[in-house]
Amino acid sequence: MIVILLLIFTATACQGRYSQSEYDVIHSIKSNSTSEKQEDHRKYTIGIVPKVMGISYFNVAEEGAMEAANDLDVNVIYEGPPIADASKQINVIRHLINLSVDAIAVSANDPEKLLPIILEAKSKGIKVITWDADTNPEGRDFFVNMVDTETLGRHLLDTLAWNTEETGEYAIMTGAFSASNHNEWLKWIKHQQSEFYPKMRLIDIVETEDDPQKAYEKAKQLLAKYPNLAGIIGNSSVGPPAAAQAVREAGKTGQVKVVGLSTPNLMRDYLKDGSAQMATLWSPKKLGYLTVVLAKNLLEGKLPYDGQDIYNVGTIRVNRDTVIMGEPIDFTAENVDQYDF
Repeated sequence: MIVILLLIFTATACQGRYSQSEYDVIHSIKSNSTSEKQEDHRKYTIGIVPKVMGISYFNVAEEGAMEAANDLDVNVIYEGPPIADASKQINVIRHLINLSVDAIAVSANDPEKLLPIILEAKSKGIKVITWDADTNPEGRDFFVNMVDTETLGRHLLDTLAWNTEETGEYAIMTGAFSASNHNEWLKWIKHQQSEFYPKMRLIDIVETEDDPQKAYEKAKQLLAKYPNLAGIIGNSSVGPPAAAQAVREAGKTGQVKVVGLSTPNLMRDYLKDGSAQMATLWSPKKLGYLTVVLAKNLLEGKLPYDGQDIYNVGTIRVNRDTVIMGEPIDFTAENVDQYDF
């Protein structure tokens, strides 16, 4: 009897060990497989916030963002304020937070004013990066910049100097005094002039608020106020075409030189008739594409790195927490027809 009970106990104990061992293994494998399968099919939603909707530059950036959304199988909500205004941009970001997007990429109208709402987004687990115009570093993981700020600012002054024989009075039409990218470019424009062009003199800086009509009015005022004006630099995309239009209407084509940041499509006619001499930019379509790629990579735990090759964009550079997409491109009457954006 004792032998029978011992055999029964031993058999039961053995069955128990095998059952527990078998359960552990099966549970572990099935759990991981399910998790990986769900991860593979996760479709992220990324909010891309431009400074303002409805202007050519950000319209082209939207094309790139939507192309990337299709290539990468992510949802992109491209939404910005109707005017370049920080309070209205805050409302857009709050709307995206309420939609529980996975990531937000912002071109900041005002780095200080936007910081609280960006930190709120981060506190809710939303990844935040900036593109085109940066905010304070604590508000985002990294900044996707088009070109190096020093290189661009110095280059803009060079393009005017080449056309004014390095002399004369000039004015700058900036997008917004609160925009960090515009202010950085202004700083380097001034540095370049003070270091290399002593016969040039900056006489005024006016704000366009990235509004084409306001930019046109500001340009006309500059021409009326400064009869000896030799040149105008526009450092946001609405400035140069507005200045060129005003120069053309004032009968000062060739007398007042116009250069700056704008798209070839906006500047084509002005470059060809001589009311503008040079436009400079990068591909806003690539910038929109790159921003979506890097936002998705971040959601997958992958940070950008120096020398990384991005499909449809090229090789990027990374300087600490700033991604640099490439080099500026100059458009003139001779080459502008090679570009269509």
